[in-house]
Amino acid sequence: MEEKVDCRVIFKMTPIRPEFDETEEECIAFLLDVIANPYYIMSYMHIGQHGEASIDFFRECKPATPEQYADLMWELDSIGYNVKPRLRYIK
Repeated sequence: MEEKVDCRVIFKMTPIRPEFDETEEECIAFLLDVIANPYYIMSYMHIGQHGEASIDFFRECKPATPEQYADLMWELDSIGYNVKPRLRYIK
């Protein structure tokens, strides 16, 4: 069995943006300990999986409740992350 990777994660809900055909909030995990390009944060969603998100987008998203992020946290755990949920982004 592979060892899990410790990772601080902030779970948020994406904003509704009709101009991008986004009509529902979705849970997104911001992976604070995974390297990303400057001014970006590595993120993970059910659809699309890993990708970089801008700091501005991170700020647009609202905090997710444990009920909202439970499935995504389980998915991250199943692919090898030892998730450490956080409420704030501190480098």
